[in-house]
Amino acid sequence: MEIVAWTALGLGFASALVILADELLLGNRQHMWVMNLVHPITALYLGPVWLWAYVRRGRKAGVHVMRRDADELAAIGATPEVPDEVRPWHVGSAVSHCGAGCTLGDIGGEWLLFAAGASAVFGWELLADFVLAWTFGIAFQYFTGASSVRDAMKVDTLSILAFQVGLFGWMTLTHYVLFQPPPKVDTPTHWFMMQVGMIIGFATAWPVNRWLVERGIKEKMDRREHLAMLVDELREDARDDPTTRERVERYGRTAPGSGSRSV
Repeated sequence: MEIVAWTALGLGFASALVILADELLLGNRQHMWVMNLVHPITALYLGPVWLWAYVRRGRKAGVHVMRRDADELAAIGATPEVPDEVRPWHVGSAVSHCGAGCTLGDIGGEWLLFAAGASAVFGWELLADFVLAWTFGIAFQYFTGASSVRDAMKVDTLSILAFQVGLFGWMTLTHYVLFQPPPKVDTPTHWFMMQVGMIIGFATAWPVNRWLVERGIKEKMDRREHLAMLVDELREDARDDPTTRERVERYGRTAPGSGSRSV
């Protein structure tokens, strides 16, 4: 079990480090700054699966990629095509967003209780994890663009609850059924069980987040919406700013085509 646990934890940490290196060292910081935290935190429990999702989708929302695409689209007079339907990546991004806050809270709660010598009381463990997970989750939602903390609470409380139901259900099963005595906080087996619980939490939060995104309660976080806003800003700036106008014209001379295009 310890070999399995160290392997799973190692894959999670390695995946998170690759994403952090891409963001910080290779300059692919996210257009929405809080996602610079969300992606590596999500990789801690989803490992190579989320690393693949980041490379395939998340990386496209980097500042440099967004600016390059906005320059080109503004130059050729095109507008990004924003789909009306909710796609899996929209839901996955929404879940990862609340899940990252929950993950930070759960990790913090576990170690705080361990440091205080109270980690053996399972009820206190769940309470501390939930309070911190809810706090971090609401903070993440607020920094996504919520107009107030109250609005962030309205948007993400249900999502956080759904995530914690899956995680706490698994940890309760681990504590009372799968292990006797249950693994201690300072063991790799405990954190491997937490990792599995977070994956289950991701699954239990999926339908709730899909419902929230479909009804417009939670932002879809589609990069094309932000790209469209960038294009509009560039067109406005190009009218008054010679530097911006020159850059846009340069992209216009090198762009491969004109008209609408899907980005």
